[in-house]
Amino acid sequence: MKVEPYKECLPLSNKLRRLWWGMVYVILFRPFGGPLFRRWRVLVLRSFGAAIGERCAISASARIWAPWNLSVGDVVAIGPHTNIYNPGKIMIGNKVTISQDATLCTASHDFTLAANPLITSPVQIGSFAWIAAEAFVGMGVTIGEGAIVGARAAVFKNVEPWSIVGGNPAKFIKKRVIKDA
Repeated sequence: MKVEPYKECLPLSNKLRRLWWGMVYVILFRPFGGPLFRRWRVLVLRSFGAAIGERCAISASARIWAPWNLSVGDVVAIGPHTNIYNPGKIMIGNKVTISQDATLCTASHDFTLAANPLITSPVQIGSFAWIAAEAFVGMGVTIGEGAIVGARAAVFKNVEPWSIVGGNPAKFIKKRVIKDA
């Protein structure tokens, strides 16, 4: 896991950008709920630098800290009340579901230093993955392709592709096998 000191929290330009995004979020993003405004919300996020693929559904109640640090593939669903805390980069593959109340977190504090400076490390979520309700994915974690993070799981280490994890801390439960219908 590559951890970097967070250098952007000090410049005034970053604080002003986050302030501007916060106002736009409250006025132009959050009030426009429902499926009729999916494209509108994606447009607002893209205008702040988010890279978002086609046919994505991002809930109006999803809280995204820094759209410019968010990259989302095609056919991704980000559910209600999700918390995308991304001072560092978050990269989400194609056909991913982030269920309601889940948290993706790219930052923490360096507790070995007296000042406890903010540190960041990117989060990557592979295509076909599912982050279930109220799950937490910590900084520097890679969720492999097709993996499932169970409801309320807390993930602090990488998750292998096509596996299912759950618990706090998350532990391997079994391999995910897709059956033909």
